[in-house]
Amino acid sequence: MTRDRNLETIGGRTMMAAYLPGNSTVEMKEVEIPEPGHGQVLIRTKSSTICGSDIRAIYREHLGKGPEGYQDRIAGHEPAGRIVRCGPGMRRFREGDRVILYHISGCGLCVDCRMGYMISCTSPLRAAYGWQRDGGMAPYILADEKDCVPLPDELSYTDGAQVACGFGTVYEGLEKIGVSGNDAVLVTGLGPVGLATLMLARAMGARRLIGIDVVEERCRLAVEKGLADAAFAPGEDALERILAMTGGHGVERAVDCSGNASARHLAIRATRKWGRIALVGEGGTVEFQPSPDMIHDQKTLYGSWVTSIWRMEELVERLVRWGLHPEDLVTHRFPLERADEAYRLMAEGRCGKVAVVFDEELR
Repeated sequence: MTRDRNLETIGGRTMMAAYLPGNSTVEMKEVEIPEPGHGQVLIRTKSSTICGSDIRAIYREHLGKGPEGYQDRIAGHEPAGRIVRCGPGMRRFREGDRVILYHISGCGLCVDCRMGYMISCTSPLRAAYGWQRDGGMAPYILADEKDCVPLPDELSYTDGAQVACGFGTVYEGLEKIGVSGNDAVLVTGLGPVGLATLMLARAMGARRLIGIDVVEERCRLAVEKGLADAAFAPGEDALERILAMTGGHGVERAVDCSGNASARHLAIRATRKWGRIALVGEGGTVEFQPSPDMIHDQKTLYGSWVTSIWRMEELVERLVRWGLHPEDLVTHRFPLERADEAYRLMAEGRCGKVAVVFDEELR
């Protein structure tokens, strides 16, 4: 595909944008289209997917406080699009480039930022797109060049929109615990992040994939899409079923994407000796007995929060190499004017990924 590098003609000076007032509704506002400053780009949004953290912490109720809270900004921290304006001082990108955004804009100078983990930046300058600065639920996004990642032509905009938060978070966790063709993998919680875990774990070589979720539709989706060999609801016999599928040993690797205490405990107990477990799902608690559940079986428990921008670029390259398309997890698409329906559906939790798309150009 030949990139269109012609400077886009922007009609008018205003645009409609979606905001989340915190009462399980979406508010549309007319706002000015921003102009990029030094080291900034204006991106024409092509696709913007909805993250579970938006539902949990913003859409239903504004849970964050202070600098970490939602500050009445344009929603959406999972966008992808095409650069249509560049401010002065650009070093890498130019008009016409297809890009994804790393969704946390860090200070760029602290140790975490210099390692590429802007998610862990603690500077007062840190700002998340869609939370403390305007995000992707609008036709245009103002972004810092340093937060952009190239989107290859082989991936659609809806593929790219899911890379930073959903798939990037999963990839980081799987890299920490190490997944290969030697492993059976258990995933507890089959929302979009859990489904992404199954997709990436299979691409990394996992031979037996098991999913657990309380929602029947999600279990069915995981099996129908070929992501899991088996997926079922938790219950008193869940551990026995997992052991039966793994020769009585348990899985080599487990990832909890639910944030649920029972699911986390199951992930720990269903992991075999010398196995590794990653906790990715946010919130909640977990109780376990250190000696029988962890120490005596020599297990390792990891916490994993989002990813780095360099690993995000690595993931994009590997998605192309593996022929994977995160867009395959999208079950519903909406135009911006129906963003209220999109958020409501995502909040119900009985679907795959939900995307807001801005025109017919999805690639």
